Amino acid sequence: GCPPQIIGRFVHFASRKAMEILLGDATATQLYEKGYIRELQDLFTLDESLLLTLDGWKERSAARFLESLEKSKSVPFPRVLFALGIRHVGETTAKMLALKFRSIDALAGAQMSDLTEIDDIGDVLAMTICAWFRDERHLKTVRALREAGLKFEVDENLGRPISDTLSGCTLVISGNFSISREAMKEKIIAHGGKNSSSVSGSTTYLLAGEKAGPEKLRKAEKLGIRILDENEFYKIIGEESVDGPSLF
Repeated sequence: GCPPQIIGRFVHFASRKAMEILLGDATATQLYEKGYIRELQDLFTLDESLLLTLDGWKERSAARFLESLEKSKSVPFPRVLFALGIRHVGETTAKMLALKFRSIDALAGAQMSDLTEIDDIGDVLAMTICAWFRDERHLKTVRALREAGLKFEVDENLGRPISDTLSGCTLVISGNFSISREAMKEKIIAHGGKNSSSVSGSTTYLLAGEKAGPEKLRKAEKLGIRILDENEFYKIIGEESVDGPSLF
């Protein structure tokens, strides 16, 4: 609850991978010191008259900031969830939670047993998530942000499998591809597959891009696991282009 932590919370909320609001450390600090922001929802009460009291701000900078606030209302739920700053819930975990529960209400009502069913979520993280949603301050923030127009549920088809081509398959990806690694993981999920971070006997394919990890390649070869390059992967899922849109 100290000022640096509060300011840091705003900077995280506004970051590019979260809400993508034009708010850096200096602006967040000024807004906090003037008493304009204390809770995340306070951002959406700011207007031009308040912004023009900040050092160096003119009509153009205020307009750009307010425009970025308005655009943030179209940010998908997985990124909104990440933006909330739940301890240990990073970008990838936020996506998994959003796609599993589909809305903030369902997630808030989840039990530990529901959470630990998700890969990579153990007891400690599940306890942290449950505790976050038992805090009335956090629930108040969610309610206020929802009233401000932010998205707290996924679009109906977001994250739904496109096909079951990879059903029952576990893939490990390594290296660089023509799209981001996160987008590649999304494609695997979209075609019914499962992602894993390490090669093991249960791995179906190692998807290797440029500069793939030599240790993973050696282990896959030792275990007799098929190694795919990007083109082979696209042939398997029936996509000719590597320029398909990201789910997020």
